[in-house]
Amino acid sequence: MISNQILQKTVDDLSAIVHTDFAVTASDGEVLATTFDGANAYEDRVKEFANAASEEEVFEDARAYKIFDESQLEFVVIAKGTDESSDTAGRIATLQVGELMVAYKERFDKDNFIKNLLLDNLLLVDIYNRAKKLHLEIERRRVVLIVETNTPKKDGNELDKVKFSCGKGDRDFVTAVDEGSIIMVKDIGDVEDEEAYALIEKTAQGIVEAFSKENDTVRVSYGTIVPELREVSRSYKEAAMALDVGKIFFAEHHVIAYSVLGIGRLIYQLPIPLCKMFIKEIFEKQPPDEFDEETLVTINKFFENSLNVSETSRQLYIHRNTLVYRLDKIQKSTGLDLRVFEDAITFKIALMVVEYMKYMEI
Repeated sequence: MISNQILQKTVDDLSAIVHTDFAVTASDGEVLATTFDGANAYEDRVKEFANAASEEEVFEDARAYKIFDESQLEFVVIAKGTDESSDTAGRIATLQVGELMVAYKERFDKDNFIKNLLLDNLLLVDIYNRAKKLHLEIERRRVVLIVETNTPKKDGNELDKVKFSCGKGDRDFVTAVDEGSIIMVKDIGDVEDEEAYALIEKTAQGIVEAFSKENDTVRVSYGTIVPELREVSRSYKEAAMALDVGKIFFAEHHVIAYSVLGIGRLIYQLPIPLCKMFIKEIFEKQPPDEFDEETLVTINKFFENSLNVSETSRQLYIHRNTLVYRLDKIQKSTGLDLRVFEDAITFKIALMVVEYMKYMEI
């Protein structure tokens, strides 16, 4: 639960303050951290002490203290010396390691709870009971952000980078549900929606910038704000969908929100056979993915300018008649007039369906 590195730093710091050497062992006598050589020599004594009824004991040249996790013996603290000052130092060390164990246990329990909450593995009654024990507010506005990096394994440094890259609040929680991503459950509090989503966007951009400083490219997605703890899994599913759909229809974006997915969210849930049938029925002569680059640029720019011929021709630096000629050419090959709203919608959806099919075939 507590890493040996943390235990070692703890005893090193304590030893420097109280001028006493310490060792921390497991219940079987294995030395986990020590500030002096020869701590392994106490292994047999620790084993005997572990089986004894007393909670502290004086060895020939040291004192030993037990630390329990509920009723289970977790650690034994050894303080060198047998005088009163070594006893005081030993008790301080025992208290410090004990509090550290409790803190890490609560952190582990919270991490486990949040993971199961995100994955919808908890009954409603379990959510309320465990949240109460872990001192988590039920009715608190939260949102889930997913950070996908190009590093397969998520280590502690990456988790910390997400936590502190944008001023992590005390109520935020960061964990890794799988090796592919890092999840932040961000507390929104009483901030109004418009300001809240601006804050979420700023948080996401801050994470992207923090990773880019080390040449690590990340994508960040987020769901909608939910009012209660039990709905956090919904925000997580939305963020997961936003991450996937964003790769298809918003590939150039490093941050993508579930709320901007639009029709892409619907297309993403269509079966491939149905998509193929749609493309075949609409474009019998020439499917949209067979157009040349010039035609595709013209189409996309026309859509960007809300089917405005004058503005599109201006931005493409071509004469209005040239644009009209290109649109007529598209109409002849597809049967769709992009100047007509219904035909334009059909064509736009078809382009997105083709992008989706290409992505799924990779």
